[in-house]
Amino acid sequence: MDKLKALIRLEESLAKLPSIGRKSAERMAYALLDMSDEDLMEFSNAIRELKSSIHRCPVCGNLTDHDFCEICSDEYRDKETLIVVSYPKDVIAIENSGGYRGLYHVLHGVIAPNKGIGLEELNYRSLIARIEEGTIKEIIFATNPTVEGETTALYLAKKLEPYHLTMTRLAYGLQMGGNLDYTDSITLGRALEGRRKI
Repeated sequence: MDKLKALIRLEESLAKLPSIGRKSAERMAYALLDMSDEDLMEFSNAIRELKSSIHRCPVCGNLTDHDFCEICSDEYRDKETLIVVSYPKDVIAIENSGGYRGLYHVLHGVIAPNKGIGLEELNYRSLIARIEEGTIKEIIFATNPTVEGETTALYLAKKLEPYHLTMTRLAYGLQMGGNLDYTDSITLGRALEGRRKI
């Protein structure tokens, strides 16, 4: 028996989400089909509102439903320190750590030549504009420890050299509660590089 066209269309749409395979998309589609009309309408409205009410902050590129994001609007933040991250979810992770009170800049991606993504495809021009205002003294690169993340951080650091800023990279190291014998050599190497005095 052939699947119904509307069900196939929904499954194909759900499968576009990250980490959702064909089987997961199929289960979700059937779950949505079993929802009440009221719940399904609420689900539909939530998706529609997601795109209509959320936009990028014109200063930092973080997501917001106001004119400017909460962080850029906070007059008590340290205006001299700026963390550069790849994605808005990275801002949330750093904020949840509770250890940083400076500003952010969201690139919305990483340099990936194999995918046709260069510096110009990233939120780069507004970063330069912010630096040229002269308030920022330190840039902290907090891109992921992947080939693309490292490439992006190194390339940006090279581009920003003429501004004579302090530029640092997040230290990568051992996970709390982890065992040395289960840790890969790259992580151990980073932990040694990022060691500090106790």
